Amino acid sequence: MPEDGDHMKFRSGLLLGTAFLAGLAVGPGALRLAGSGDFPGAAFAREISHDNSAETVRLLTLLGTVMDVVKAEYVHPVSDKDLINNALDGMVGNLDPHSSYMTAAQFHDMQTEISGKFGGLGLQVQGESGHVRVVSPIDGTPAARAGIQPGDFITMVDHKSIDDLTLDQAVRKMRGDPGTKISLTVVRPKTGKTLTFDMTREIVHVQIVKSALYGSTGYIRLTEFDDDLEGAMHAAFDKLKAEAAKTPGGKLTGIILDLRSNPGGKLDQAIAVADDFIKDGEIVSIRGRHAENNQRWDAKGTDITNGLPIVVLTNGGSASASEIVAGALKDHHRAIILGEKTFGKGSVQTLIPIGDQGAVRLTTARYYTPSGRSIQGLGITPDIPVSETKDDDAYGYREADLSHILTNIGGNRTTETPRTDIPPIAKSIPKMPDASWPAFDATKPATDFQLQQAIKVINAMAGISNPAPATAPATEVKASAPAVPKPPEAHH
Repeated sequence: MPEDGDHMKFRSGLLLGTAFLAGLAVGPGALRLAGSGDFPGAAFAREISHDNSAETVRLLTLLGTVMDVVKAEYVHPVSDKDLINNALDGMVGNLDPHSSYMTAAQFHDMQTEISGKFGGLGLQVQGESGHVRVVSPIDGTPAARAGIQPGDFITMVDHKSIDDLTLDQAVRKMRGDPGTKISLTVVRPKTGKTLTFDMTREIVHVQIVKSALYGSTGYIRLTEFDDDLEGAMHAAFDKLKAEAAKTPGGKLTGIILDLRSNPGGKLDQAIAVADDFIKDGEIVSIRGRHAENNQRWDAKGTDITNGLPIVVLTNGGSASASEIVAGALKDHHRAIILGEKTFGKGSVQTLIPIGDQGAVRLTTARYYTPSGRSIQGLGITPDIPVSETKDDDAYGYREADLSHILTNIGGNRTTETPRTDIPPIAKSIPKMPDASWPAFDATKPATDFQLQQAIKVINAMAGISNPAPATAPATEVKASAPAVPKPPEAHH
């Protein structure tokens, strides 16, 4: 410990996220890193002095005493390193669900494995009360193909219980070389059933934009906000314009932006995506304990669609960076939000390296939509509520369900004013599929109930009647590999 009068300077980077990346990934997020262009690096270098009050000294003495007792009396020998790491885990990890301490090895893993692809299963996972819960599977990965669902609790890896493991330890169990076999046992809370899934790890590509042309409507799905995502989205939009030019109408008439089960990623990419559709005004702001770190980002005057109607699809897996985009487009009345309420993660994390000893991922701010609202624990409410399945809420697991979450304070506390620009067709859109609707199949867009309703709405906004249902699956556009690491809660 530094002696009295010593100071430590921390360089830090900001994240918005909620999960882990292991042969899996861990939860929703959006990321800011020092030097990313939108980050006031110098302002975030802060001198930290230690509190040496009598009470602090007493408590630190207590910590040392407990450590001595455990070392002397525990059933088997325990190293100082393990005890101190356990203490650090508890010190930071119990603040809120998104703060954590990373050892040097964990921090190194985070930096080296986020290369745009990794060997894993394609799951977003989140720690909850000592258990590992699935946030969402990543499209086209072993986990998604196997049928693992949001909300599932992972209880066993290769038929061995993980109940006594930390989230990081459990994630490490699920990591492995591409081509190796793994078995996951889950408990599905909605049915109470225990299910076992046998899978093969593979290279998981995490930077994917999917696009398709349905009639004259362009469909763009963003699976995660990683480096260069906005560039890939822009390329997909240009491709759709070129395809639409060959149709009888000769042009695009609307855009569906699919953010369902998108757990977030980099803040600068969320801002860039929103900026592509909003000409002017605020996109997002962050406010924290230190006023000099508060910041606001505004649109730069370009709408790549030239004002085309937009419908944004959301569900309970749309988190953080996805909520920034959805909130900005909703507040500016630039898009209609259709689907289910989003996850509700409205906090910002700062990644603070601690010399060569690891790093702290610390919640340092809340973010606010252009109307000044914090979505922390609340999420973005859709303008047209439509469930994915016959279940009233297929997702059923959000930020508000986590233990010791950050409170929602500050910002605009008034009741949200109902929009007056919702198209009349909204009144005829069913809130969920009926009993005759076919089971969802990712390869068959005609089975995607929310997508089909979005097509109806976007065509009504464009003045097109009786649109044909979407039938062709979306194609993938891969962005280039990221140049900077993601937080330790990303994907695997």
